[in-house]
Amino acid sequence: MSLQILTDRITTILGTDSGLDATVKFKTEEGNVFINSKVVPNTVSNEDGEADCVFDVSTKNALKLIDGDLNAMMAYMTGKLKIDGDMGIAMKIAQTFGGK
Repeated sequence: MSLQILTDRITTILGTDSGLDATVKFKTEEGNVFINSKVVPNTVSNEDGEADCVFDVSTKNALKLIDGDLNAMMAYMTGKLKIDGDMGIAMKIAQTFGGK
């Protein structure tokens, strides 16, 4: 159920054209949230596709990151968030989702 909430929240925040121009995957214990912002309208699904940047994080912590209740840098430094891939995209995601 939390995965669906996360998917819905990400869909709402991204809108139809986020301008990210990347593929991003949130890999959680409940499944994946795959963002394709290379197409307009942007798509958000629970597929397990290849992504330019992968965030390995619990569903609970991903929701906290979006709500601004968990600092992305602190989560990364303490191991609650692992990032694989393009760090430039990771920074854009942090700006897009930070505290929404």
